[in-house]
Amino acid sequence: MNAIISASELGEALAGEDPPVLLDVRWQLSTAKAAGAAPFDGRAAYAAGHLPGAVFVDLDRELASAPGVRGRHPLPEVAEFGAAMRRAGVSSGRPVVVYDGGQGWAAARAWWLLCWTGHPNVRVLDGGLPAWRGPLSTEAPALAEGDFTPEPGAAGLLDADGAAALARSGLLLDARAGERYRGEVEPIDPVGGHIPGAVSAPTTDNVGQDGRLRPAEELRARFETLGASADGAVGVYCGSGVSAAHEVLALAVAGIPAALYAGSWSEWSSDPARPVAVGPDPQ
Repeated sequence: MNAIISASELGEALAGEDPPVLLDVRWQLSTAKAAGAAPFDGRAAYAAGHLPGAVFVDLDRELASAPGVRGRHPLPEVAEFGAAMRRAGVSSGRPVVVYDGGQGWAAARAWWLLCWTGHPNVRVLDGGLPAWRGPLSTEAPALAEGDFTPEPGAAGLLDADGAAALARSGLLLDARAGERYRGEVEPIDPVGGHIPGAVSAPTTDNVGQDGRLRPAEELRARFETLGASADGAVGVYCGSGVSAAHEVLALAVAGIPAALYAGSWSEWSSDPARPVAVGPDPQ
C-alpha cells in the first residue's frame, strides 16, 4: 500500500463504503517564543477550518512526551498514545489518513507512530490541507471511540547507540538543513554539527514546488545517489524526530525501508560525551 494519498483519491475514499478516519496534525517548529511572538496554534487553525470529520491531534502532547534528556519530542508512552488514538476514533480495522498544514512533517510523525505501533492502513495526504479542494468544516465531529491497541515494533526504531552503529555499518541520513548538519548555525539545540558518519540529506529536497512529494522514481534516484538501497540498512534522524519521519515517509514511497532515530540531534547533543562532527563531510 502506498504511504501517501492524493486529495482526489481521498475525496473518493471519503465517499466510499469504508471512509478513513481523518487526523488533523497541524503544527509548526517555531522559535517564536524566543523572539517574543506567540507560537503557532494548531488547535486554533483546526477550529478555523478543517476537513469535514477530521479530529485534531496535538503533536506536542499526544505524539510526543515532555522534552528532556531523550530529546525535544521523545516518543509518547505507548499506553497514552493508544488512548489518544482511540479518542480520535482510530480502530485497527479502519483506514486512517493524516494531514497537516502542507509541510508534511507533523503528518509524517503521526503516520510513523501509527505504523510503528502496528496500524495496518495509514496514509499521509500528499500536500496536506492546501492540496484539498473540497469543503472545510468548523465543527468538531462526534465520533465513537476506536479500538486501536498499539503494539510497538512494526517499524524500525533506533536509539543513540544504534544510530552511531548504523552510521558506521550502514547509512544514517541527517534530514536537517545543510547548515545545521555542517554546524554553521544551530538555532535550537545546544551544539551544531552531526553524528559522525551521517550523510546530509535535507528532507526539504524530497518535496517539489507544489508542496507534494516528488515522484517515487525521483526519490529513489536521490536516495540511491546518497547510498540507500532497498536491501541495505538505512536510518534517519533530524532535530527531534519530526522532519526525519517525513524523510522515512519519502523513503517508503521510494520503496526503501528505513528506521527512525526518534531522539535525534536534540538527544544526541544533550550528552557532551557523544562525539560531534562538523563540516560538509560525514566524518
